[in-house]
Amino acid sequence: MDLQQLNPAGARMNEARLARIGEHLETRYVKPGKIAGCLTAVVRKDNLAYLHVAGERDRERSLPVGNDTVFRIYSMTKPVTSIALMTLWERGLFTLDDPVSRFIPEWEDLQVRVGGSWPEFATRAVDRPMRIRDLLTHQSGLTYDFMYATNIDKAYRELKLARAEKGYTLQDMIEQLAMLPLEFSPGERWNYSVASDVVGYLIERISGQSLPEFLRAVIFEPLGMTDTGFSPRDDQLERLASCYTRDSQKRLVLQDDAQASQYVGRGFFSGGGGLLSTASDYLRFCQMLLGEGALGETRIIARKTLELMVANHLPNNADLASVAMAGFSETHHEGVGFGLGFASKIDPVRNGYPASRGSYYWGGMASTLFWVDPLEDLAVVFMTQLIPSSTFNFRGQLEALVYAAMD
Repeated sequence: MDLQQLNPAGARMNEARLARIGEHLETRYVKPGKIAGCLTAVVRKDNLAYLHVAGERDRERSLPVGNDTVFRIYSMTKPVTSIALMTLWERGLFTLDDPVSRFIPEWEDLQVRVGGSWPEFATRAVDRPMRIRDLLTHQSGLTYDFMYATNIDKAYRELKLARAEKGYTLQDMIEQLAMLPLEFSPGERWNYSVASDVVGYLIERISGQSLPEFLRAVIFEPLGMTDTGFSPRDDQLERLASCYTRDSQKRLVLQDDAQASQYVGRGFFSGGGGLLSTASDYLRFCQMLLGEGALGETRIIARKTLELMVANHLPNNADLASVAMAGFSETHHEGVGFGLGFASKIDPVRNGYPASRGSYYWGGMASTLFWVDPLEDLAVVFMTQLIPSSTFNFRGQLEALVYAAMD
């Protein structure tokens, strides 16, 4: 997507109302120092309706956010990885109901925790094998170390599981997970987890390529996503944003310095949260989604496959509020379903925000987010670098502002 050619009229959006987005972000967040900077892009009917850039990508060096700033997109990696795996499904190389142990034999005898704590757990056998669809829908029984809710996530922290330390690999993660019980038997609940990292591992096992090689060949190069990858190139370093968090006095403090970033030379390829990207690149991914799996003449995935992915796969068309374990995720739970790598809006009234029924989306730990609304032919990408994403409700605020600007 060319971020130079604005055409709000062609997008059938009101320019004056669109301007409220930037006014809101600058007044409420950038000027008070709640975030260092941000970029918001709105595409509708194949036109760039709105682009707003504010603040700094690097406060320590007084460097501004630019159209080509490189951001850590964290869990916005998950939809990319999920699409990549489903291209292998389209080749007939696995079924969604295949047991994960078909490709990870170390997981043949998975257990569920019934008591105890690391390193001595009391366990029982799972009620049924973990299936590949369980990984894609986050119904696998896996978890994340940052949940701080159970003895299982504590064990993840003890083992530094899925942490991008030097020399750590996806195979190391798989072997660690084989040692640990699940939170619940697969299919019983929804829980945000390292499942998408396991999806990345499956891509490697099934394709015979490394995850970076496969994503580059199947998604990034075909879509022209030249700035997206797991580690910054030398020519990208000066464009990389620093990442921030807030201290106990709610002041911004540096979490990852752009010029000494932990992403440089990283060898752990996290399919759940490892990618760097730009707004322009991620908009190309969103335009492919709006194009029912194709961008122009370039098809990444079939229309019917994408329809399957963004449908609600929770039991009995439930929303996350009724089936999710308590804990962090990148979305509010009410009125939200979950498909194969995407959250989907199944009840806008219950959700409380105006995106159409059937719109789908996700976000990242550093407060980045995107959504795609096929009914309105709309895609929105918001980039900033503030951890955690639960600090502010950017998605809800931006939904209200964007839909209020439609003619």
